[in-house]
Amino acid sequence: MMKQDIQNNQYCYRYPHPALTVDCVIFGFDGQCLKILLVERGLEPYKGMWALPGGFVRIDETVEQAAARELREETNLTEVYLDQFRVYSDPQRDPRERVVTVAFIALVRPEAYSVVAGDDAANALWFEEDMLPPMAFDHERIIRDAREHLSEVLRIKPVAFQLLSKLFSLSELQRVYEAIGRKSYDRRNFQRKVLQTGMLEELPVDSAPMCGSHPDASPVFSRPSAGRPLQRLFSFRKKPKSADKKEDKSSDRREEGSTRDIFDF
Repeated sequence: MMKQDIQNNQYCYRYPHPALTVDCVIFGFDGQCLKILLVERGLEPYKGMWALPGGFVRIDETVEQAAARELREETNLTEVYLDQFRVYSDPQRDPRERVVTVAFIALVRPEAYSVVAGDDAANALWFEEDMLPPMAFDHERIIRDAREHLSEVLRIKPVAFQLLSKLFSLSELQRVYEAIGRKSYDRRNFQRKVLQTGMLEELPVDSAPMCGSHPDASPVFSRPSAGRPLQRLFSFRKKPKSADKKEDKSSDRREEGSTRDIFDF
């Protein structure tokens, strides 16, 4: 049954309905392995346990807006890559009430590693993906599913660049792909393939900084050494926007094919 609230111009439903939340699996890369950002719950239920950043969706916002807000409030992270991947609706997943959650993956660049816990989070820390603590709610399952989603989406979208600094080396890019894909690649084959995709733009040699001296270079890998040659640094070349929608779709297909080519050894 439904009735209309004339005064507020809203519809009010008489039957019970679930609450809606968002949860974010935040991935980072430290140069060798993937890490996941977790928050320590400051409130019951599961007070003191580790959980994914997230919370309830407000009545006047979308799930995407809620995810971005919760990241900002609980971890102080802003302007990160967000990708919705699944809905979890087990009636028993939350002991408080019937709660459905929309899960996102978020990818964080190294320069954004400095996080600050806020709102109802008592603490926020990065954990290696294979050394996670006991998790609250069904967040362990959500993380497993997010990990599989990240591996799959890497095959069709150049999301690995979201885990690197704006300037990076080919060896850094290869390590990201290996960490996400859980496999090793031949260095020469990988570099040849990735350069053939047309996704990279190399910094001119005469302007390339010594390793670690450029503000956009990765703070994780860059360690200047006496006598070392200038390091070849690259940036991700974003495709230009086209006014022609047909051309845009064709460009999307080319980008997808180029990304897949990295794996076709």
